[in-house]
Amino acid sequence: MGNSNFVKNNFGTVHIKDSEFNAIRELVYDNFGINLSAKKRSLVEGRLQRVIKAKGFASFSEYLDYVRSDATGQALGELSNRISTNHTFFFREQAHFDFFVKQAMPEMVDRLKKERSREFRMWCAGCSYGDEPYSFLIEMLEYFGTDYRNWDAGLLATDISMAALAGAKAGVYPEDRLKLVSPDRKRKYFKKVDENAWKVADCLSLEIVFRRFNFMNKVFPFKKQFHIISCRNVMIYFDQKTRNELVQKFHDVNVPGGYLFIGHSETLQRNNNLYEYVQPAIYRKRKT
Repeated sequence: MGNSNFVKNNFGTVHIKDSEFNAIRELVYDNFGINLSAKKRSLVEGRLQRVIKAKGFASFSEYLDYVRSDATGQALGELSNRISTNHTFFFREQAHFDFFVKQAMPEMVDRLKKERSREFRMWCAGCSYGDEPYSFLIEMLEYFGTDYRNWDAGLLATDISMAALAGAKAGVYPEDRLKLVSPDRKRKYFKKVDENAWKVADCLSLEIVFRRFNFMNKVFPFKKQFHIISCRNVMIYFDQKTRNELVQKFHDVNVPGGYLFIGHSETLQRNNNLYEYVQPAIYRKRKT
């Protein structure tokens, strides 16, 4: 054991070395923009234990070699799944949905009518397991009512985690994740699976496009701009440089006067000249 690169306790846990943690930090930052502070060391060690044990790796160094040598990108994708935190529920941060219905939607719809357009575009960036995009879509359907069929609307939802996207596409949620959904809306937009689970109805699942997307892409390859972009509780994982670059990319694909929603624990820098502050965690792209 003297020349071993790893240490195991009596339960077979592989412990991470300083050099290995720093290498993982660098790999994650370069590929996903996520800044893993020293405080995240135990979290990283814990979340990667299962894959290390499942694949029989003797150390985190062996795991890193495996990730780097995997040309398919699946190992890197699994790494992102492991280190991503996806805590969410329907209608989280209710103030955003109130603003969406009372101001953002009426404003954008009025604007589109003046432009003689019926194409409303929204992007939920960092959609996790789908609670957020489905929540926005419910509000959108309620707002349009029967006129929805006359609009080219719907919603794009993206995330870097394949596991989260698979869950979002499946659209099955435990009862406690729907605690803020009214009984009427549950009956209208969900189907009861069992005593503790609900599945989204087709009227929701057919109106959302789920795609894997990495914010570290140098250019966001969208042909048309979005009227509303929601990227909530994602930028808290990035350093300031990465946040600034991401906001610039959002600005590039947001229509002039369009809205950007971020998490309530996040904020844009005061010297930001791309968006104007509207209310906590809601910004409007400057028109000029």
